[in-house]
Amino acid sequence: MRVAVVHDWLYVVGGAERVLREIIKCYPQADVFCLFDTLSDKDREFLGLGETKTSFLQRAPFIKTKHRLYLPLMPLAVEQFDLSSYDLVISSSYAVARGVITGPDTVHVSYVHSPMRYAWDLQHAQLRDGRLNRGVKSWLARILLHYMRLWDTRTANGADTIIANSRFVARRIRKVYGREAHVLYPPVTLAQATPAPTQPYFLTASRLVPYKNIDAIVAAFRQLPELKLVVTGDGPEAQRLKEMAGPNVVFEGFVANERLRTLMASTRAFVFAAEEDFGIVVVEALSEGAPVLALGRGGAKESLGDAATSRVGMFFDHATPDEIASCIRNFVAQEGQFSREACRQRAAQFSPGRFRREFKDIVEQTLAERLDQGDAKWMPSSPRAA
Repeated sequence: MRVAVVHDWLYVVGGAERVLREIIKCYPQADVFCLFDTLSDKDREFLGLGETKTSFLQRAPFIKTKHRLYLPLMPLAVEQFDLSSYDLVISSSYAVARGVITGPDTVHVSYVHSPMRYAWDLQHAQLRDGRLNRGVKSWLARILLHYMRLWDTRTANGADTIIANSRFVARRIRKVYGREAHVLYPPVTLAQATPAPTQPYFLTASRLVPYKNIDAIVAAFRQLPELKLVVTGDGPEAQRLKEMAGPNVVFEGFVANERLRTLMASTRAFVFAAEEDFGIVVVEALSEGAPVLALGRGGAKESLGDAATSRVGMFFDHATPDEIASCIRNFVAQEGQFSREACRQRAAQFSPGRFRREFKDIVEQTLAERLDQGDAKWMPSSPRAA
């Protein structure tokens, strides 16, 4: 088969790019398409990427740092990829990659990290956080997002099979697109080092942006002056958070992955207050043996499972300082009942090997369904069937 993998864009290595890495391992012969690619050589080596095929946005000014300004052009850009010579197209999408145009003889399997949340259920929060909730700029932004929703809905049936990265995302796909999706949790790099002794601090790690609710965590620790919090990550909220923090909160800024995993391995517990589609960082913390204290919504509910029974963490119902502080106090009172080994065992369910195996099974199932439908391209005389 000729295989194409389409990813939204490549400029940093995040959770979606780690999924891309495992897809490439499944189909190392695939050609990789993306809107633009500005990755460093080190990141390219980590992902196993060769040369990528990019869109006209590759040459756009300031594309690495200002790519969101080009959002109106992204649907057009992704539609220009000529995939007519490929038998199988795999899209890895959290924005527009799912909207590639494929013909009736091409099988399209789409792994959806999330529908465009800033255009759907997070629209009002994004406008508010971007100070675009009033005035002419607000209306221009709303018109753009309306256009993006129309395009996103129009392309909903372009994929033969949709895979969601959590049951939470599958519910959003059903609501937004009217499609049922397979659920396949993303791969998480599990701990490799020997477990480290626990140190007297709590940890949170995130981009410092409003919807991550780091301000609520920092405010909670103002109610807990006897406990220490370490905050890793950087972003536009950094200065405001430092100004509101008490002396028991330490900001480390952006840290390399190795340093983050070391901090996870030694923390008393990892605190997570965002409503994420899955939350890979939660499973990374678990794999290092850290119990997780999380907002009981979104993907964290799935990655932690029945946290109370398995003793891998605790939930709070709302991302408010009072509820977070109450959860931390309850954890401290019961800390001896939590099992760091149980945390590692829970994380092992999200291994890269498990992802590759189940992903290929879903793709093979989709191809087999095409064969059952009598598609001439997939009849026994074809190389695929042989």
